[in-house]
Amino acid sequence: MVRGSKEKYTAKQKRQAEHIEKGYEKRGVPKKEAERRAWATENATSGGGKKSGSGRGKKVNKKPAKKGGTKGGKAAAARPATARKKSAKKAAATRKRNAS
Repeated sequence: MVRGSKEKYTAKQKRQAEHIEKGYEKRGVPKKEAERRAWATENATSGGGKKSGSGRGKKVNKKPAKKGGTKGGKAAAARPATARKKSAKKAAATRKRNAS
């Protein structure tokens, strides 16, 4: 089988990867990068293509699907309240300036 072939994936895995890819594209990620990320997420979730054979099934890992946004949230929470407030004021001023 050729490297990068999606032959061994089930219809459900292909469908899930497609939905993930659309989500990345919606957020402005280029098409090829979105596809690469989608398959990486799907592989992390399902453990790769579902190969035939007895006892080869793996549990589904839902953590990769829920991972997005956690790093940014933690970083903001670690900053002192005064720093967050100052940053918010600066952002509001910039938005106001750019609006006119």
